Amino acid sequence: MRTVAVLVNPDKPKAMEVKERLEKLLRDAGLNALCAQTGKHALETPQSYEELREVELAFVLGGDGTLLGVARSPAFHGIPLLGINVGHLGFLSEAEPTNIEETVRRVLNREYDLEPRLMLEASVLRNNDPVAKIIGLNDAGIAKGSFARMVTVHAYVDGVFVDSYSGDGVIVSTPTGSTAYSLSCGGPIVIPRLQVMLITPICPHTLFSRPCVIDDKQEVRLEVQATHDDLGLTVDGQVGVKLQSGDIVVVRKSDVQTTLVKWRDREFFSVLRQKLHAD
Repeated sequence: MRTVAVLVNPDKPKAMEVKERLEKLLRDAGLNALCAQTGKHALETPQSYEELREVELAFVLGGDGTLLGVARSPAFHGIPLLGINVGHLGFLSEAEPTNIEETVRRVLNREYDLEPRLMLEASVLRNNDPVAKIIGLNDAGIAKGSFARMVTVHAYVDGVFVDSYSGDGVIVSTPTGSTAYSLSCGGPIVIPRLQVMLITPICPHTLFSRPCVIDDKQEVRLEVQATHDDLGLTVDGQVGVKLQSGDIVVVRKSDVQTTLVKWRDREFFSVLRQKLHAD
């Protein structure tokens, strides 16, 4: 019997109702479902890694934040994720609760493609000692607090100096994250299948600082300087670590990746226009 996982964020309105409908449809289709709930920052699952190895894909019931949290969970590395949007934007989701029957039909008939997505690994060094290491699907951002003075970030790519960004901070993002925080800071939109990384300054205090795109095999080194301690590193806007002046953040391509389930008749720029209301 084919097995899928159903991951639901109970904090989302109507998520449990959608879960019950989905489980019934899966049973009627002859599919076995392993069910679990997602917490605010990590996956909470009673299933063992051995059980999850048999999962064909995982339905993720929530918003973009829910899917980002699942993508970072070691338990689901390598398992394709199919988002059903019961959140707000749902840019990473392929389905809505209104078309859940069609979603199950497509999965049953394997009418979908698998799209690998690059992930980042951000490491914090303090006095050359490792402090933290976090992976993310969207981005890793260094930013000051709401009322703090500017922060200066010296950026290097493969050891070569790129620029010094004085302002609110710097974002390093994946193509997936190019339509998230980076976009709101003036970064370019990048087609998700490209293997690149973006460096985007946040509100730079200069006329000449611009975003740049680099190869995913390159390493970004960010040296942080500030006259205050109100600054931090945030990954995917969800998890992070408090930084100190003098800390170094190294961002590189992660050894793991996220695989998303994508419908064959959904085109990236059409979704972009729909979700960002450009039509």
